[in-house]
Order: sequence, then C-alpha cells, then structure tokens
Amino acid sequence: MIQGGVVTIYVSDMQRAVDFYAHVLGLRLLFRADDHWAQLDAGGLQIGLHPASDSGPAPGTPGAITLGLAVSAPIADAVAALESKHVAVAGPVPGGGGIKLAFFTDPDGNPLYLAEAPSR
Repeated sequence: MIQGGVVTIYVSDMQRAVDFYAHVLGLRLLFRADDHWAQLDAGGLQIGLHPASDSGPAPGTPGAITLGLAVSAPIADAVAALESKHVAVAGPVPGGGGIKLAFFTDPDGNPLYLAEAPSR
C-alpha cells in the first residue's frame, strides 16, 4: 500500500527555500502550490518544502523534517489499515493542491504522514 515517499522540510521563506534546493543544489522542481508546498526530485528521493506555521515545528528545530509516505490505494484504506493496528491517525485532511494527508507518529513519537496525490 505504501509506494514511495517524500521528506518534508519546514521552511521560513518558501521562495528562498525553492531557490536554494532548485538553483543552488540543482534539484528538479516537480510541483509547486504557491507558497503552500513545493516538491523537488533529489534523484530517487523527493523533498517537500512546507511553510512554517503555528501548528508545525519551527524551521531548523527537532521535528522540522518529517517523512511522508505516498499511498498506492485510497488514503482512507491506508488509514483504516493503520487504525486496525492501533495506530492513532489524524485525517485524512485536504492539503494544498488537492493532496489528501493523514498524520501519525512512529513508536518513538517521530512525525510521519501519508499522502494521496490528486487524480490526474
């Protein structure tokens, strides 16, 4: 059910972050939803840039990088499978650009999320 993923980095300035990852590091920009999200290809690893918010970790602090896992089935099915294994999941919730998200943690409390890309 899990098919690939993305490492999310919380950033304080979206344009500055996109410029750094795309132009300084030379990563290919795959998708951008204004200042809500940008996704870049790092040669097999995808990096997502997300703006800082009051509900998320501050850029540059512990937890400011999270792991997102892409799902190959409807996100509701993935959430149900996790919940059947006693994992507390928040979501699914709509994200920017039509993405659906569901948030949970690993046993150590590290933040993880599932992502269902919009139908194309």
